[in-house]
Amino acid sequence: MKKRLFISLFGMFSIFTGFAQQTIVKGSVKDAVSFEPIPNVSVTIEETNQTTQTDAKGVFAFSANVPLGEQVLRISKAGYITKRYPIVVNEARIVNITDMTLEFDIASSQDLFTITLSDDELNDDTSGSDNISGLLSSSLDVFQRTAAFEFSASFFRMRGLDSENGSVLINGIEMNKVYDGRPQWSNWGGLNDMLRNQELTSGLTPSAYNFGGILGTTNMNTRASNYREGGQITYSSSNRSYTNRAMASYATGLMKNGWSMAMMASRRWGNEGYQDATFYDANSFFVSIEKQFGDKHSLNITSIYAPNRRGKSSPNTQEVYDLKGIKYNDYWGWQNGEKRNSRIKKVEEPILMLNHYWNLSKKLTLNTNVGYQFGRVGNSRLDYAGGTNPSPTYYQKLPSYFLSDPDGPDTAGAYEAEQEFLNNGQIDWNRIYDANLTNNVAGTTAAYVLYEDRSDDKLLTLNSILNSEINQNIIVNASVNYKKLTSENFGEILDLLGSNTGVLNVDSFDNYQYDSQNPDRVVGEGDTYRYNYNLFADVISGYAQAQFKYNKIDFYLSGSATNTSYQREGLWEHSRFPGELSHGKGEALTFNGFGTKAGFTYKITGKHLVDVNSGYITKAPSLRNTYSNSRENHNIVRDLEEEKVTAMDASYIFRSPIVKAKLTAYYSRIEDANEVGFYFADGLSGEAIEDNDTSAFVQEVLQGIDKKNIGAELGIEAQITPTIKLKGAASVGQFTYDNNPELYLTSANFTSPSGSISYGKANLKDYKVAGGPQRAYSVGFEYRDPEYWWFGATANFFTNTYADINTLTRTENFYLDADGLPFNDYDEDVARALLKQEKFDDYMVINLVGGKSWKIGGKYVGFFASIGNLLDKEYKTGGFEQGRNANYRELRDDNANPARIFGNKYWYARGANYFVNFYLRF
Repeated sequence: MKKRLFISLFGMFSIFTGFAQQTIVKGSVKDAVSFEPIPNVSVTIEETNQTTQTDAKGVFAFSANVPLGEQVLRISKAGYITKRYPIVVNEARIVNITDMTLEFDIASSQDLFTITLSDDELNDDTSGSDNISGLLSSSLDVFQRTAAFEFSASFFRMRGLDSENGSVLINGIEMNKVYDGRPQWSNWGGLNDMLRNQELTSGLTPSAYNFGGILGTTNMNTRASNYREGGQITYSSSNRSYTNRAMASYATGLMKNGWSMAMMASRRWGNEGYQDATFYDANSFFVSIEKQFGDKHSLNITSIYAPNRRGKSSPNTQEVYDLKGIKYNDYWGWQNGEKRNSRIKKVEEPILMLNHYWNLSKKLTLNTNVGYQFGRVGNSRLDYAGGTNPSPTYYQKLPSYFLSDPDGPDTAGAYEAEQEFLNNGQIDWNRIYDANLTNNVAGTTAAYVLYEDRSDDKLLTLNSILNSEINQNIIVNASVNYKKLTSENFGEILDLLGSNTGVLNVDSFDNYQYDSQNPDRVVGEGDTYRYNYNLFADVISGYAQAQFKYNKIDFYLSGSATNTSYQREGLWEHSRFPGELSHGKGEALTFNGFGTKAGFTYKITGKHLVDVNSGYITKAPSLRNTYSNSRENHNIVRDLEEEKVTAMDASYIFRSPIVKAKLTAYYSRIEDANEVGFYFADGLSGEAIEDNDTSAFVQEVLQGIDKKNIGAELGIEAQITPTIKLKGAASVGQFTYDNNPELYLTSANFTSPSGSISYGKANLKDYKVAGGPQRAYSVGFEYRDPEYWWFGATANFFTNTYADINTLTRTENFYLDADGLPFNDYDEDVARALLKQEKFDDYMVINLVGGKSWKIGGKYVGFFASIGNLLDKEYKTGGFEQGRNANYRELRDDNANPARIFGNKYWYARGANYFVNFYLRF
């Protein structure tokens, strides 16, 4: 008995001694005002870059490979001021820092108040240009923050890449659209307070939620227990996209019974933004409810409903801007004393989510999610089946048309057109109604109608995400995902504009029946019009990833596999494509993709690090670029195959108590991509054109595109005094086409059985890929006073911005006459000048930001203000060559006119603009 007791006591002593000898750093983080625990705070030991997060009770701990000696703990969370705590770690001792505090950061309001992509997607429908502010808003990297909040107003693209190359998730559910791969930001616009809990990985770096794209992953966590207890009321005023905004939010925090709730409502509105008649009308609602069942299980329900409407603005030629200024918008006209915009975008797609969190053990978690999104996206426009083009910028209404008369310039006609455009120059709604009323008397159908292009989607998403900490050095992440999309696509009559006889569902230009099984059908308001079809998609994917973390090096390996299926179902039979060419279900398409990536971070010292990443991904083409003209037929893009993406980057990172800097070199190559575009072309060659007509509305298919992006990024900031911070950023890139892809056109006017004409290679190699400036630089400072006011200014420089080229003019069609023979007056020097890509002027933009907050009892009251483009600089953010002049003679003759009839169309940025925000936080 004595022997057994001695052994037991010795064993217990050994256990306690083992614990006592373990080196541990632990502590807790609380809100400086409410003194409530803050979950999901990032805690980093700077010397080793070891990172953990606080739990629901605000507690954290480091127990493995803890470095000894003098160390610095960095604690940070979006919306709070980052703090650094010096500590001393002794071997076999516990360092316990309880109740560290974080203060609310009024300056962080600029992240979510000044620029949100859903407010600034000005030219998404035409050129596909889009911002990156939403993708980067939670980043603490100075370059990425600069790109998001300084460069984005110029439609700068990170590394020259479209947003489809980055993944946006809410609670682990991917929100990128299956149709084009891009996130629909306005589906959650206006919910700033509820979307602050973000986890960002940039580039190829690993994410705990999915494999991601080459631009990284952003996951917005809306779990109710993660929100700080309390609320906020906000009012904002601006002259950008909207003029007013009101928001209110409240969260209970985690209550003793395991329940927690968070809710928010907001409204953004304005009769007119910076451009004429660009009204804004958006409401947003958010509710998240969570119930925790002990320590292992939790259920969270999130619902988001953000219906929004906005008036769109037009791209214009320089001739139009010179006459009317950069605020001009040709989509509207006066009706009954009010501005009526004909181009309105409506988005109404509610989101429902059920998330189950299961802590199988302290080191193993399983997160299972179900998401369902449904609703509608609509874009309205005028159709003029029995009338002339109602656009005030129609080429025959502008002075340039009269100055290009083959018999000599008609200066009198040009002057009259100029005066009419200056004095009126908008859609004449009264004339449209008069035309339809006249047709009513004559018993004929409407000459004009307003209709909407509709997409009504139903998307079901299921996934499970596993995270396992194998040991103190190895973390494994894995997930399986399933998406099922049913997309109904059709045109719908919104307004007959005074007609009481309806409109014929027939192509008025070619007399094709849109629905040949119901010929010559007359349709009215609310009826389907022009096209009617469904798209189906099923996507199954999975990924696995292992992350290894050691004192001197961290590295990871990741792989993914995806199976994608598409199918089109025609609900109508188009008379140009009879029977199974357009009606019923088309061919079922299947694509298999895979991805692999790896990288490492080598810690030379605590101040000097090297980070390297590389990856290779194959993926299905988007639905948008799979069908050449899904509105009319089942035709699939020829020789369709998976897109290939290769990417790599290498970074040097320097961190000291005063200076933080990161220099990155990157390379990416996209191969076998496809692009489908739609426009009206003059000057076509080929025998397949009906009645030898050289003009047609065409679908351009550019096939097998290779693009190469190469460049470098630099971000640096220096805390030169406790109150003054200097910061700078630079992006130097070159984004070019890397081959000569195949080009063919399809059209209902072409007489070939396939309705297409091939023009062979498009000579695009070394042309610049358009999409914002390819070089951008920023320098600025920030002053933060101890009395809770702050001020900052930045100067931003932009160069190497190019217009998007018309690829058809880079094919053999450019030098061939209608008979298929080369032009006899073709001049290579003239042709070279005509085909030179337009480069926009360099420009500089100065922005000011500042704010002040007051702590009154346990509440914060404050304001934030910004002035964009302080010097009111006029500059082009993008543009494109019109497709109208498709050959040498057409383009040469048009360029001979000082004010080109079919000159390039542009978007201009806003001039001087402001944003003011007031809030009460309690």
